Amino acid sequence: MAIVSSNNQRIEMRVDSETKQLAERASTALGCASLSEYITRLIRENSPKIIQQQKEIKLSNRQFDCFIELCQDVSLKPGKQLLKAAKRLDEEGF
Repeated sequence: MAIVSSNNQRIEMRVDSETKQLAERASTALGCASLSEYITRLIRENSPKIIQQQKEIKLSNRQFDCFIELCQDVSLKPGKQLLKAAKRLDEEGF
């Protein structure tokens, strides 16, 4: 017999009645057993997409060409904020 450890954490939130009713209707429409199941599903489905979007930078070809041109311009020097951000990325292992 396997022992499964469940560490359920609690998220508390307050919403107006209209928002709660909307969530309850959507939960029922999806066949969720509870509002908690519905909210958990939303978090699990949407969070990875949001996190991935924050990791990517999408540029048009023109924007990319301008970026490369600026990167190759040796007359430009990085500002304090850019140096600070680069240092932080190095410390975080990126």
